[in-house]
Amino acid sequence: MTKFFSKFANDESGATAIEYGLIAALIAVTIIGAVSLVGTNAGTTFNSVANNMG
Repeated sequence: MTKFFSKFANDESGATAIEYGLIAALIAVTIIGAVSLVGTNAGTTFNSVANNMG
């Protein structure tokens, strides 16, 4: 029984999967933030150009 627990405690495959999941979530949050910022800035620019043309 102690051999099972020591083998379970030394298994790091689950920790690696969690790390990859956290990295993917961080990348997704960064991309979403960048896209929303660029979208807002592009919308402001297009509105400014449209107002200056009219």
